[in-house]
Amino acid sequence: MKHNPGFLKVVEEAKQRVRECTVSDVKAKLDRAERFHFVDIREDNEYEQDHAAGSIHLGKGVIERDIETVLPNKQDAIVLYCGGGYRSVLAADSIRQMGYTNVISMDGGIKAWRAAGYPIEKGHRP
Repeated sequence: MKHNPGFLKVVEEAKQRVRECTVSDVKAKLDRAERFHFVDIREDNEYEQDHAAGSIHLGKGVIERDIETVLPNKQDAIVLYCGGGYRSVLAADSIRQMGYTNVISMDGGIKAWRAAGYPIEKGHRP
């Protein structure tokens, strides 16, 4: 997908303020049973099609509205991901501004997760 220059500029600016990690970093955290919230921020239909095993869904369209209800502890470790790592950077920057102090964006998103052969689930999770 070719992204528009204005979008890429906003993403690059957000990257200056947001920590990122790789899919292998996240998989290692899961393998070590580290405590963190693994959040898919893609659209509902994207999440239902497939998502990283163990992730929860909180779409980018509602994350700012709903995160304080779903994840009220602003010090909890949170890893956000999207399709390729752009939307998750923007969402991480946004909730960082809301006071969340331990937020990371997974670079490469679900595309990199799939490419690495990591576990995928299909359908909606409660």
